[in-house]
Amino acid sequence: QVQLVESGGGLVQAGGSLRLSCAASGSIFSINSMGWYRQAPGKQREQVALIFISSSITIYADSVMGRFTISRDNAKNTVYLQMKSLTPEDTAVYYCAARGVRTAWYTVGNDYWGQGTQVTVSS
Repeated sequence: QVQLVESGGGLVQAGGSLRLSCAASGSIFSINSMGWYRQAPGKQREQVALIFISSSITIYADSVMGRFTISRDNAKNTVYLQMKSLTPEDTAVYYCAARGVRTAWYTVGNDYWGQGTQVTVSS
């Protein structure tokens, strides 16, 4: 089985920074992409940032472009989200996801989600 463990959430003042980490563990042969999603109260979950593991191509939501940076450490199966210039609108539960996770070369890729970490930005 594959598990994702997130860390780094918390309370920060507007204009501040936070760094989220997400470590994938278990029987992992390969991962297609890892990303961060967030869900604010009363809103749908939205994709914040995505990184393709083999190419390092990144995709960002318009709302975080230029403020958030996603990066990965392939050796550790870990992805990071550096968040800067935070605003109250960034307040949400942030979820990590690993997409297209294969446990062996012959298996089909599956998606896995972390439990979420709360990020609260005060004004």
